[in-house]
Amino acid sequence: MSRSRSPRSEKPARAVAPWVRTRLRTAPWAAASLASLVLATAYLAAALPRAMDAYETEGLRHDIRTAAPRNSVLELTAEPPGLELDLPVREAGLAPAVLRKQRDEARALLPEPLRTDPEQTVHGLRTVKRVDGLDPWLPRPDGISPELVLSSPSGLKEHTALREGRLPAGTARAPEAVVTVKTAEALHLKPGSVVHVPGRVSAEPIALTVTGIVEPRSPESPYWAVEPLLRTPVLAPLVGDEIKYYWQGALLLSPTSASAVLSTTGEPEVFFRYLPTVGHLTGRDADRLGAALDSAAGGPDLVRLRQVVGPTGALTTELDSIVDSYGSMRGAIEPVVAVAVFGIGAVAAVVLAMTGGLFVARRDSELALIRSRGASLTGIGLRLLGETSAVAVPAAALALGLAVVTVREPDGGSGGTPLLPSVLAASAVALVAMLVLPLRAVVVHRRPRLHGGRDDLLTARPSRRRTVVELTLLVLAVGAVASLRLRGTGDSGDHLVSAAPVLVGLIAAMVLVRIYPLPLRWAARPARRLRGAVGPLALARAGRTSSAGTLPLLALVLALTTAAFGGSVLAGVADARDRAALLATGADARIDGTVEWTPLPAGLTEAVRGTAGVRDVAPLQIEYGVSLPSPHSTSAQPMSSALVGVEPDSYTRLARRTGFGPFPAALLASTGKGGKEVAADTERVLPAIASPSVAERLGGEPQEVVTAAGVFRVKVVAVRSNTPALSGADFLLVNGADLTHRANTALLVTGPEGGAALRAAVRAKSDDLLVSMRTEERAGYVDSPLQSGAERMYLGAIGAGAGFAVVAVLLSLMQSAPERTTLLARLRTMGLTRAQGRRLLGLEALPQAVLAAIGGTLVGWATVPLLAPGIDLFRLALATTPGFAPLDSAPLRADPWSLVVPAIAVVLITAVAAAGQAWWAGRRGSIKELRAGDAR
Repeated sequence: MSRSRSPRSEKPARAVAPWVRTRLRTAPWAAASLASLVLATAYLAAALPRAMDAYETEGLRHDIRTAAPRNSVLELTAEPPGLELDLPVREAGLAPAVLRKQRDEARALLPEPLRTDPEQTVHGLRTVKRVDGLDPWLPRPDGISPELVLSSPSGLKEHTALREGRLPAGTARAPEAVVTVKTAEALHLKPGSVVHVPGRVSAEPIALTVTGIVEPRSPESPYWAVEPLLRTPVLAPLVGDEIKYYWQGALLLSPTSASAVLSTTGEPEVFFRYLPTVGHLTGRDADRLGAALDSAAGGPDLVRLRQVVGPTGALTTELDSIVDSYGSMRGAIEPVVAVAVFGIGAVAAVVLAMTGGLFVARRDSELALIRSRGASLTGIGLRLLGETSAVAVPAAALALGLAVVTVREPDGGSGGTPLLPSVLAASAVALVAMLVLPLRAVVVHRRPRLHGGRDDLLTARPSRRRTVVELTLLVLAVGAVASLRLRGTGDSGDHLVSAAPVLVGLIAAMVLVRIYPLPLRWAARPARRLRGAVGPLALARAGRTSSAGTLPLLALVLALTTAAFGGSVLAGVADARDRAALLATGADARIDGTVEWTPLPAGLTEAVRGTAGVRDVAPLQIEYGVSLPSPHSTSAQPMSSALVGVEPDSYTRLARRTGFGPFPAALLASTGKGGKEVAADTERVLPAIASPSVAERLGGEPQEVVTAAGVFRVKVVAVRSNTPALSGADFLLVNGADLTHRANTALLVTGPEGGAALRAAVRAKSDDLLVSMRTEERAGYVDSPLQSGAERMYLGAIGAGAGFAVVAVLLSLMQSAPERTTLLARLRTMGLTRAQGRRLLGLEALPQAVLAAIGGTLVGWATVPLLAPGIDLFRLALATTPGFAPLDSAPLRADPWSLVVPAIAVVLITAVAAAGQAWWAGRRGSIKELRAGDAR
């Protein structure tokens, strides 16, 4: 007889409480902590590409905006209608309406991303070759006729203010022009003046009537700055057997008179001048901009422009050089910044992994129970993924929104910052935060297990897989370091090279993990003989740290390595700027003439010595271009050097302070033969200190030199590669008291930080002297937002690394907090005092922190000289290229403060956190920790 079965639903019963909601409600603080960590990390990740794009964009715009107008402007030129045409036809082709139409059509054909400012667009007709002013009443300083540029720039009314007369009108047969105030003063012009210039066809000159005198509005604007001769005449030299001077100036014709230029000998040309705008440009447009300029200057776009202005059209500009210089600096800085990005990214990834490890450790018994009752790995993993997703995804989305709002495009431009890199970065952080908990839980609980045994660092044995991974990372680190030392950071696409410091820190952390048990064993033996149980118990507890606790060690070592490397980069940059500025000025301040061999006025040295802040003054007598004899051969190539007469005592003090070629003052002891009374004694021998090439030229015997300071013989007594008086030049130092004609030409001043008081003292003596301050020279080396942006990136990386190091310390202590609380509760029942409990927890936490501090310091110290040959900070430190600065290179150097301060801070933070944990545990009752049957 068959038994009837009660009907059952095929669908599984619905859970009484959803898993994710239940878990988030029961552990709100854990969820909030994870959300905060994801929010901070995702914000940094999302803001990073936007910040880099922002300072690269600002750098490109800054370089173009601050360039001289004559370098950034786009000038399209063409020959006027050919001579084969009748003169009326040629003149019609130069009518104002025709040129205006060509200007607009050519502007529309400029390729993207080239855009120009219509308000600063200028067009017209001008003479390429200056024409002579034939009138006898024009000024001729040395009997040479003035040369004039005839130009008809558009917009003359908008860019000038009329001072006398009226604006020009005229025609091709009766041309009229105006001149600027300075031109009128220099060439003796006034309204009504008629200037005659040579004609092209007939012998009869062309008459140009001056109708007015105008004052340029905004003389430094591109309208006037591109051709400064239009606003300011020049007294130009004509070099021949003797130097003669003549005037160069300009007559500004009306557009209706422009075609009169065709009848002159001035080789006329049509010009269209466009000023590029930068508000729409971004750092990503640099390559496109360079390609567009190449195409417009000699490619397909030039063909289209010639269809508008004629077959002789040509586009000239220096904007391509500006873009190339920007690209060169960006290419030099990007790999250095990438090192910091990789470092902070690695620390952040390790800290997120530590967070997952903390959650798994806290829920180990719960997950083990669920697994032992038949739960599948897939089910556990998906439920944990749901938990972390519910926290990480909103936090990452909020972080992305904050990054978009707070990191904006500079200068209010319209180029736009790409959102995709930030979305990918925030998504990567969210993905790591989501997956680390379920993946680690699945790995730990892949098999059902009972209460686990001890998992101590002292007893754990590395698996074969771990050994293979470590060896793989070791090979990658060696390859990255070797590649960096050989090739440098020039290949911005080689991310393995940029990750070299991270890989070195990773290998060092793995080595520290392997040797960690050794110092604990060595310390445990003498600790057993100490009175009291706190010391031995703390060491035993430190040795029983879970083998999974290697992540805090890894995070701390990476954070310290990143901080040390970043601090060394910033220190190297600051040191290079300080040294370059000091080489350029020779001291804290330099006073000399604007022209070589300008004697200083009497009493200036004493006045400078009495200025507030001045500690020392070194007077100098510098004579450039002194011919050097060759004792070895009369056919040797001519060689010259600078002769520097010094006051030995003050100059040696300065050389010692600066470190530039110090020497004992006795080497330049006075011979007692100086002044005009010994001018006839040309055989006297002056001891001299020379640069290497000068010393090689003169040899070891006294040699006669003929100078404006006297005729005497010099004997090289010492060789120095540099000296404060001169930068990058050959020199010959002698005692100034031994010179025949003594006259100080420069002062090197030590002490003053501001130049106001010093300049006032100098101005009271003469207005022809120049005061150069070392601080001002140093400030000039930070010229590009690329430099300041990269420095901010390194400062941010150091700060973020420090923050993640603190988080790593706290996570490490939180992971074992329940076990430590239980231990303290049980030990108190055996008589342990609260003070002993605080010492116990502090001593237990310190070994790993001390090991990480020592290891991070040693790794940071070793990483800098290991990678220094492949990293040159020149372009990051100085806003120029090698060869145009007092320094040729800016090497990376270790910064002691960046090595020691973070390491000490890690130890102190660990001690304070452990003490705080002990204090908090002591305030709570111990009933919960002493429950019978508690598996903890």
